[in-house]
Amino acid sequence: MTKLPTKPEILDWIAANPTLTSKRDIAKAFGIKGADRIDLKRLLKELEAEGHLEKRKKTYRDPDRLPPVSVLQVKAPDDNGDLYAQPLEWHGEGVEPVVLIVPRASDPALGEGDRILARLQVVHEEDHNYEARLIRRIGASPRKIVGIFRKSAEGGRIMPIDKGSDKEWTVGPDAALGAKDGELVEAEQAGPGGRMGLPRARITLRLGDPSEPRAVSLIAIHQHGIPDDFPADVLEEADSMKPAGLSGRTDLRDMPLVTIDPSDARDHDDAVFAEADDDPKNPGGWRLWVAIADVAHYVTPGSRIDREARKRGNSSYFPDRVVPMLPDRLSGDLCSLHEGVPRACIAVCMTVDRDGNKLRQTFLRGLMRSPASLTYQQVQAAIDGQPDEATGPLLEPVLKPLYAGYAALKAARERRQPLDLDLPERRVQLGEDGKVTSVDFVDRLEAHRLIEEYMVLANVAAAETLIAKKTPLLFRVHEEPPQDKLESLRDTAQAAGLTLAKGQVLKTEHLNRLLHQAAGTDEAELINLSTLRSMTQAYYTPKNFGHFGLALQNYAHFTSPIRRYSDLIVHRALITAHGWGDDGLTAEEIDGLEKTGQHISDTERRSMMAERDTTDRYLAAYLSDRLGAEFTGRVSGIAKFGLFVKLDETGADGLVPISTLGNEYFHFDRESGTLMGADSGREIGLGMRARVKLVEAAPVTGGIAFELLELDGEEYESGRGGGSFRRGRHRGGGAGRSRGGASPKRKLAKAKAKDAKTKRKVSRQRRAKT
Repeated sequence: MTKLPTKPEILDWIAANPTLTSKRDIAKAFGIKGADRIDLKRLLKELEAEGHLEKRKKTYRDPDRLPPVSVLQVKAPDDNGDLYAQPLEWHGEGVEPVVLIVPRASDPALGEGDRILARLQVVHEEDHNYEARLIRRIGASPRKIVGIFRKSAEGGRIMPIDKGSDKEWTVGPDAALGAKDGELVEAEQAGPGGRMGLPRARITLRLGDPSEPRAVSLIAIHQHGIPDDFPADVLEEADSMKPAGLSGRTDLRDMPLVTIDPSDARDHDDAVFAEADDDPKNPGGWRLWVAIADVAHYVTPGSRIDREARKRGNSSYFPDRVVPMLPDRLSGDLCSLHEGVPRACIAVCMTVDRDGNKLRQTFLRGLMRSPASLTYQQVQAAIDGQPDEATGPLLEPVLKPLYAGYAALKAARERRQPLDLDLPERRVQLGEDGKVTSVDFVDRLEAHRLIEEYMVLANVAAAETLIAKKTPLLFRVHEEPPQDKLESLRDTAQAAGLTLAKGQVLKTEHLNRLLHQAAGTDEAELINLSTLRSMTQAYYTPKNFGHFGLALQNYAHFTSPIRRYSDLIVHRALITAHGWGDDGLTAEEIDGLEKTGQHISDTERRSMMAERDTTDRYLAAYLSDRLGAEFTGRVSGIAKFGLFVKLDETGADGLVPISTLGNEYFHFDRESGTLMGADSGREIGLGMRARVKLVEAAPVTGGIAFELLELDGEEYESGRGGGSFRRGRHRGGGAGRSRGGASPKRKLAKAKAKDAKTKRKVSRQRRAKT
């Protein structure tokens, strides 16, 4: 009989040989054969029962040790840029092991939340217990779910809050985190469906009462995964910072650089000043100054604040709150150009001639002190002859020169012909209780346009300077519309009795000509919306493809580093190009510009979707007590399941389900963006005038549903089992009607429908005969 090993000997063997832990491997190591294997099996069972070993399939391991091949979830980089990982297979009772990822040159870049399969090696370093080498990436972090928890005896379910979604998740009793019935929760998917076929979820955060007004933006923030709390170490780093001094900077404190912002602005990151150029070679010219908060002085590459800012990519703005890119110590204090306070800045002086052509620019790193923080309304009122205490003393020396410089820039803009869309902006106004009090149009003042033109010129100056100095940067790129979308826009214009030139290289001036044709007509909003939909989405990249919409070849974002990471990159590039200090663009950042550009383009879209969803929910809440009321609007969207109508009063979009349009089958033409009746040939297109009745408004989802009462001058009569249109007095134009009657497109649609109807009739006759 072979001598059996002791329990400590077995444990020592498994610890020393983590890849040879099956019963067969252990038996072979100690020379155990035949019937003695039964006694070995008994020993292993005892060790397992005592908690010293854990059986995984046919192998044994120490539960206080990680398996040699483990699944890990990547954490955010630490202060030194090192990546650590959370072991997902840790079942020990002690402190969770610390795992350092040791990358190889051939490994793909890993980000926070990635799940990887890695080979582990035990080490005895002070800061970690294991080192991990990537085998393969196996996915991102679990899918986040935001919904309403409904409690049951078996645990509960999470009900969806997405418009049009009916997907639910089951929650076990041990995964509910104490959530109450009806509570808004955040969860993660925990596994595939069980007997009921519904996927399982684990609640990770309780968000409170979904009917509370502040829950509206909170839903979107969590639904889209926008980080809304700063880690303690980031706040600590920000709180330790002191204001920048004059050392190494140009003193601009005597220059009256004023900030002009919305009345509810949370930060002030740009200031402007204009003065006549005294160079006799530039008669009637101007020196235009734009000063931007020097965020790069405080947010240095690789710092904790920098990593958090890059993760966020940009600030997100909601009616009731801002989720900032930077902690308030920076965004609301040190990096905000407050009135009467010295603030670090990067400024550019741009010399233009009397026609607004930029002749040259000079960048400098300075210290400024704004004499006034003004609003757009204040400035416009002062120029219109109604100055107040703040603007009165500044009217002649500051404000009038600003407008004179703007007049030159406006002339240059008219020659350049950037895309001139007319889409009024609506703003949701909230009361002190967080509820919507009104939905108003935002006034577009000359003061708004002035600041826009100064900022555009400064962005051009930054891009051109960095190109000239051969310094890498992130461009703001907007490519030309694709041909298929242009053809669709051309069809829409033709159906509205307008023309878009064909057979030439498209320029913004051609689109502007179309927009000006439509101005003041019933088709104006349709053409503006259709033109906007034909555009590609702007993005960030180190490659310069130009900006089509602005009609500019060289364009970068420089003017808002408090709220956009792209601008911070451009600031660092300017610091490097001018040799202003060691806080410029690093070699590692330059190597990763492509990836950074993709990431912040994605975070920008994420914020846009979250902001849009929040507005939808606020509008639904605002309309929820007006069920049964009638509204006028226009068809703003077409889908195979129905048509969307945008209300004139609030800009709210709601769905008219296709199932409510009667017994007739409506064919969805994706290419033309229309619905066409199979029997009548009736065509429903974008821009048609509509009168609707509100039948549903759900604040939690933001869903709004309408019943159609009238479309493009034809009343709709509902009845049992369906409804029909009744020809009425024509009340306006639209995509399906030109000024001279039925459009060629509508005539063609009717002809096709008639032909299809004939074919179906012949087919039915043939089937009857057979």
